[in-house]
Amino acid sequence: MIDTVGKPRYFLRTMPSSVEATELRPGLKLLIDGQPYTVIERQFVKPGKGAAFTRTKMKNLLTGRNIESNIRSGEKIELADIEENPMSYLYKEGSDFVFMDQKSYEQITILADLIGDDWKWLKDNMIVHVMFWNARAIGVALPNFVELRVVSSEPGVKGDTSGGAQKPATLETGATINVPLFINEGELLRIDTRSGEYCERVKG
Repeated sequence: MIDTVGKPRYFLRTMPSSVEATELRPGLKLLIDGQPYTVIERQFVKPGKGAAFTRTKMKNLLTGRNIESNIRSGEKIELADIEENPMSYLYKEGSDFVFMDQKSYEQITILADLIGDDWKWLKDNMIVHVMFWNARAIGVALPNFVELRVVSSEPGVKGDTSGGAQKPATLETGATINVPLFINEGELLRIDTRSGEYCERVKG
């Protein structure tokens, strides 16, 4: 059962609208079969024969499952009426996560199932956009990149700056990612939250 604690008392509701297949873009929120989805990838395809279409990969914001769909050009898709409120991540409570609204200072708890793998990049006091659908929190929209410190890893290899061989490293959030051999404990890394991959070292 999907639920949240301490739901915000205000919502700016807008009338649902629709977009054509050619207007789809990553991050757009759609209503498919009565459930909200976000577009992950899109590719316009114009075959030698037949009508053009847009090949899409979308994520169900309620279940976290991905689907692929070909949408014909000219076809309209309803936009999901989703509000995104900026909130700061406070702490983990049991297996769930507590956030605070930046305007009202009201706190809400979001179930772990709705956060999914995004927990790997949640750092204390990080500002994220919590998504609400039908007045319920259904997940978070993270920044594309976050900076997290390495807390555990095998010693770095001096002079090895190649991008080939890698090793596991544990970050301050508890997530483990693969990093180049020259990365050491205590270093600050830039991570791509969309792929979960190491990007570069950050000074500081």
